[in-house]
Amino acid sequence: HTGPWKCLGLALGMDLEAMPVYALHGPVFTQEPSSVVLSGNKENKVVLNCEAKGSPPPNYRWKANGTFLDPRVDYHYTLVRGNLVISRLNKDRDVGSYQCVASNPFGTIVSKEASLQFAYLENFKTQTRSAVSVREGQGVVLLCGPPPHSGELTYSWIFNEYPSFVQQDNRRFVSQETGNLYIAKVEPSDVGNYTCVVTNTVTQSRVQGPPTPLVLRTDGVMGEYEPKIEVQFPESVPVAKGSTVKMECFALGNPVPAITWRRADGIPFPRKVDSAKKSGVLEIPFFQQDDAGLYECIAENSKGKNVARGKLTFYAQPHWVQRISDAHMSIDDGLSWECRASGKPKPSYKWLKNGEPLETERIQVTNGALTISALNLLDSGMYQCVAENKYGEIYSTAELRVIAVAPDFSENRLKRLSMVKVGGEVVIHCKPRMSPRGIFSWSKGNEALRENERISVLEDGSLRIVNVTKADDGSYTCVARNQFGEASSSGTLVVKDATVITGPPSDMDVTVGESIVLPCQVSHDISLDPTFTWSFNGEPIDFRRDGDYFEKVGGQHSAGDMMIRSVQLKHAGRYSCVVETSVDAVSAEADLIVRGPPGPPEHVEVEEISDTTALLSWRPAPDNHSPITSYTIQARTPFSVGWQAVTTVPELIDGRQLTATVVELSPWVEYEFRVVANNAIGIGESSVPSKQARTEEASDSKVTPSNVSGGGGSRSELVITWEPVPEELQAGPGFGYVVAFRPLGSTSWMQAAVTSADASRYVYKNESIPPFSPYEVKVGVYNNKGEGHFGPSVTIYSAEEEPARAPTKIRARSLSASEIEVSWRPVSGNTSKRRVLGYELRYWSQDGKDETASIGRTAGNKTVAVIKGLKGSTLYHITVRAYNSAGVGPPSVTVNATTKKPPPSQPPLKIVWNTSDSKIILNWDQVKALENESEVTGYKVLYKRNKQSSTSVIETNTTSVELSLPSDDEYVIQIKPLSDGGDGSSSKQITIPGSPGSDAVASASKVSTLSALSTIVLSFTARSTL
Repeated sequence: HTGPWKCLGLALGMDLEAMPVYALHGPVFTQEPSSVVLSGNKENKVVLNCEAKGSPPPNYRWKANGTFLDPRVDYHYTLVRGNLVISRLNKDRDVGSYQCVASNPFGTIVSKEASLQFAYLENFKTQTRSAVSVREGQGVVLLCGPPPHSGELTYSWIFNEYPSFVQQDNRRFVSQETGNLYIAKVEPSDVGNYTCVVTNTVTQSRVQGPPTPLVLRTDGVMGEYEPKIEVQFPESVPVAKGSTVKMECFALGNPVPAITWRRADGIPFPRKVDSAKKSGVLEIPFFQQDDAGLYECIAENSKGKNVARGKLTFYAQPHWVQRISDAHMSIDDGLSWECRASGKPKPSYKWLKNGEPLETERIQVTNGALTISALNLLDSGMYQCVAENKYGEIYSTAELRVIAVAPDFSENRLKRLSMVKVGGEVVIHCKPRMSPRGIFSWSKGNEALRENERISVLEDGSLRIVNVTKADDGSYTCVARNQFGEASSSGTLVVKDATVITGPPSDMDVTVGESIVLPCQVSHDISLDPTFTWSFNGEPIDFRRDGDYFEKVGGQHSAGDMMIRSVQLKHAGRYSCVVETSVDAVSAEADLIVRGPPGPPEHVEVEEISDTTALLSWRPAPDNHSPITSYTIQARTPFSVGWQAVTTVPELIDGRQLTATVVELSPWVEYEFRVVANNAIGIGESSVPSKQARTEEASDSKVTPSNVSGGGGSRSELVITWEPVPEELQAGPGFGYVVAFRPLGSTSWMQAAVTSADASRYVYKNESIPPFSPYEVKVGVYNNKGEGHFGPSVTIYSAEEEPARAPTKIRARSLSASEIEVSWRPVSGNTSKRRVLGYELRYWSQDGKDETASIGRTAGNKTVAVIKGLKGSTLYHITVRAYNSAGVGPPSVTVNATTKKPPPSQPPLKIVWNTSDSKIILNWDQVKALENESEVTGYKVLYKRNKQSSTSVIETNTTSVELSLPSDDEYVIQIKPLSDGGDGSSSKQITIPGSPGSDAVASASKVSTLSALSTIVLSFTARSTL
């Protein structure tokens, strides 16, 4: 059955039947030879690379100038894998075009041609040249005449001696096309010897021609004449896409001609053309189709002008638009291939089979299209489509494999077990590997299967059974035949009971927040395990991700019920339960309607606005399946805290109404409005706020400044204060205050305007104002619309005078290390013009100064004060002054007092306590003051019940104390030493635990024992202080 493949394998010495067919293929180039220009190879050899992949691996041959090379005969050719190595190079023998040929049993392909060239530059033949004689002012051309060469050349000229080269300018030009030197107008300085220098850009070799003398004739000077163009480009120049083209143009003439360039169609040069380089050479980089056209070179001087024209034509090598691809076809099938390439000029096509021109007896070839109507085994091979124009050629390669194989099920047997439900449809596929295609027959068990209205054999050989019954259960065999043989494959069909949804979900109408169950119960074949999946609006429900709402609650194999907890508006839609078994799948759908509070109204707009009203309109909100009963409107300003409900007309806005007027707004304030819909279920979402809208300004402001008061200030001043009116109540721009005042009892008012809306104070100063005199004052408002109202009148006193006298009888005595008591006799003659509101004490230490004194004040008529927070053992200076709202009076005489020594810094130590009945007895070591500390005069014992805040104090002159306290509670105790300098450092906190009630009445011996056991020495291990 696999004759062709087996023969191929024997020829190769391998078992092709054991190899997968897809692993065998013809050669495909992975590297093709590239053209080489040699510049004097020191190793005297060159390598032309060629590599192809194929299975089996290909072998290689090479062609030179169309003739196969034989490395076995000509030893200066060597094959290294697919690469051709040419040794002992010979320019005359080895120059030419080369092609790599790769072959394996599936066919042969040829590479693109690669050229091998030798760059060289010979010496000039002649050694001397005749002198060129010209007149001054005449133009001249000095010929270079390069020697035989291969490879691109560049030219330069030496003037007289190396390295003095001719510098090109508008008068002198060296053509890189001919090598000639052109002098537009000869000057006496040009006389000398000129030598042409030729450089090969490939080999970097350089040769010099014989010098050409340039001499001036003596028969006069050449007169002026019009330009004569000596260097010009050809009439037509083909230019490759993407290359750089250079066009030369130069003219002789007197005066020296100016060279300019232009396009004949008037299109300006693109920015890629450097205008600074356009004099004798026009260079166009990255040539494109748009650059093609007719170009003109204009040579002009005062005697006339001349024009040279030439056309640049665009060309592009072929480029593939559509390639051919491998085809594995059965015998007698038809094949159509098409390859298409772009290029300019338009490419032509030729076809190769196994590296040779295609014979077209049975094969139709039309340009890039190849058609074979009935394939045979001899058509197998490697095909190449070649697209070419005069600027290049490209190859597209594909393999045609014509297959002739007997039926074979080894790689694609019938499905071993197929299952189908009763009443369903099944297709048992029969797809053996075979070529050509044959005929198919089927049997069930041992009986040949006949086609009828339920059973049919499809075109591809598969068996189709519709309206399946239990009787169709059994074993089926497919037999495939063609002229090369036959094969069969069998499989079993099992018929199962159909799955039926007996309890489908039904449409439901619920309210937001409710929980529901959607049923999905089925009957099914007992041998199958159904799976249940739910989808919402066509998307599967993820019970892990959305478990807060969705849960499967079906407890049996035949139930897939789903619970939706706390239904939300977003859950409204279509739910589908899909039940799948290994045989069939059924589904049922239900629509869920969710009623909830309304959605947000839309497009809230302010239609009209006045100083206190705004007419709003909006579009209805989604009612979420419950009719809208009413709307409410809220407003927000830059001064409000959040959104506030507003008064509207009508007061209650019906759910069918879509306009309303907001009233009682403040003038000249920017408002935003939003609308909220309500229905029987609840309050809906608020709308998007409207655009900001400002109410109009108004003059009739009913708001007046509040808390008008004043007084104080400096002599001859009347100080008036008030609380500023908030911006939202100012009713318009240009807001300010009008202050009116008059002496109490007077009939005429004085007025002043305060233009700042933020002002809260006005001071009227006049030397005629008597001190502490009553004034009647009122404050009003105004804006650009006019004046508003005045507030109620209040009585304010003008500034009073400072006290005129100082306190007397100043006394100061030290109370402790940190306190001094000061007393004085009050200032006499207190009058309404010079009130005394209190006294100011200034004090500073002996080291300080009066300017840095600390200050303390008393209020009212107190004549004694205690200064606290002082340093111990320090002399302080003290003065007292009377003060009122106008300031302070003169100081008293300065008195001195020295604070007492600081209290002891050592806390009581070695505190011992014991308990007996309802008594706590404490003992401690005597505290000794340091030399700079106050002597200890006694001790202060502070105690309290644990977890209570109130503290009791006992003072004693001894180092022990007895406390009569109930013993059933816990106590916290601290001890401080006393001194003239104040309380000393406190001991650490002592906690004495309580005793049970029975202990309180214990015998003396027990008390004695308890006392002995309870005696504890407390030192620095006690707890933290109170």
